[in-house]
This record gives sequence, structure tokens and C-alpha cells, in this order.
Amino acid sequence: MQSKTARIARLLVTLALLSAGAGAVTGCGSERAAGSGVEAPGTGQEPRAESRARQVADAWDGSAAARQWRRGYHPMADAVQLPAGGLRDKADQRAFTTQNFVLRGALPALPRKDGEVRWKSGASLTLPLMEAREAYERVARGGNDGPHLTVTGAKPGEMTLATSRGPATVPAWLFTLEGYDTPLKRAAVGPSKLPESPIGPIRDVAAHTLTPLDRLAGVTGDGRSVTVLADHGSCDSGPAVHVLETRTSVVLSASVLGARKGPCTGEMIRARVTVKLTRPLGDRILLDAHTGRPVPHEGPHEASPSWS
Repeated sequence: MQSKTARIARLLVTLALLSAGAGAVTGCGSERAAGSGVEAPGTGQEPRAESRARQVADAWDGSAAARQWRRGYHPMADAVQLPAGGLRDKADQRAFTTQNFVLRGALPALPRKDGEVRWKSGASLTLPLMEAREAYERVARGGNDGPHLTVTGAKPGEMTLATSRGPATVPAWLFTLEGYDTPLKRAAVGPSKLPESPIGPIRDVAAHTLTPLDRLAGVTGDGRSVTVLADHGSCDSGPAVHVLETRTSVVLSASVLGARKGPCTGEMIRARVTVKLTRPLGDRILLDAHTGRPVPHEGPHEASPSWS
């Protein structure tokens, strides 16, 4: 049986403002955040949450779902990469954030039906290519009167993208932007279908014991830290994330600390939580103890595929 180590992550919580607005007392409301970081207090994990994390790890270890996951293409970074050096000013940054683009040029047809994702290990996976028009529309979902970025053309190419199997060379559309010498890149293939989870979500559990993570925000280049988004309310001390590391998986258990009774505004605060691992994530599956599934990645320009 694998040795498993459960420990509380000493985590840095950075609150990022998603949207503002105070709601009525207690209940769902608008999302908001502050701009500062706070050190989450180190607290012991509740026995039920610790037990659940081990159940999730055991369910995935050696499962058909794990084998299917490891054969697939599962991005762990945004499908869009900015031109070299980034965007030149705040107006262009705002245009990108609001997905406000204008097309002034023709977009090419598909060069072929399928494209190949390649890993350093030599493994590869053939996936259907996305039309240039579809790739553009996934980037350009805006349409307001604010600042915009102008696309003047596109050509097929490649980009390097972090995935659950390590960095991969991925087919991409290279969009020419007015005023830039290098292109904006957008992956031309979508993620593999997610496998059916071998374990269902936990039921009837309080937030101070276990709560689902929102999504994966990123993994450091060395794989020793992962950043996730975790939700909490305005009448608590913030989120905590415990981690259970095994040979084949990393199970994250989110909870809410210090919930206080009494009236509070109905705001949801979404916090960026960085968790340090004892060794690089590698090809281990990053799992959410609450849902029993891999922690979804959903960048601003790419939604994670639905579960089967």
C-alpha cells in the first residue's frame, strides 16, 4: 500500500477582485475581493475531511479513469498566449481582459483535419483541429465600445502549453495584431474528454469541513507549487487548503475557517491560494476532495470540458 502524507499547506492567500457589490444578509451574492495577501492560519484538518481525501486518492489509484486521464490532453494553463513582451499599454490590457477584438482581414481555412500534440517524452496525441474562425471567436467574445485589439490575419503554427503530462507542443493559430511584431497565439485543439470519476462528490458536509474548489489557477514551472481559487464569505477568516500527496495523486481539501454567526453581507470572496508540495506535481493527478474529480482548469479563454 502506498505511503501517504497528509499535511496542512502553509498557504499564501491573495484575494483578487472579480466583481464588487454588497448583497443583503446571508446568502449568495456578487463576487468581490480585496487587493492584499494574508497568511492563512495553520489549523488541523477535520477527521472527516482527512478521511475523505484518502478515499478519493484510493479510488483514483490504479483506476480506469486514471489511465484514461494520463492518456489525454488536459491543459493546465490558458489556451491564449500574448505577444512576446506582453501588451504595450493599459488600453490593450483592458481590451484583452474584456475580450474586445476587431477583425480586419481574412482568416485562413484549416490546413488539415487533425493536429498532433507532442510531449518531451516522445508521446503524442492526434486531435481535431479548430477552425481559425472558431479560435478567433473564442478569444473575441467582447463587443463593447471600449479599447480593442485589431486582428489583421492568422496562420497555423505551434505553442508550448503546460498540461497534466508536462509541457506539450500544441497546434495553434497565430493571430497578427495591429501594432505588434509577434503574434497572439491560441491553441487550435481542445482538451480531451474527461473520464467518468470512480468516486462521487461528498454529500451533506459543512463548509468548515470541506468545500469544493473553484478551479486551478496555475502551476509553477518547477511543479512544486499549485495555485487554486477557493471561495469563502464575508463573515469568516478565509479559506484553508490541506494537501494529501501520494505516489499517483495530489488531493486538495478546501475548507472555510472561522465562520462567525450573525448578520453579514451576502458576498462571495474568491481567493487565490498557493499550496506548496513536497515534490513536483509531475504527472500526478490533482484532485478535489469534495468533488472527487480533477481540479478543473478554466482560463479566461478556455473552459474545462464537462464531466461525462
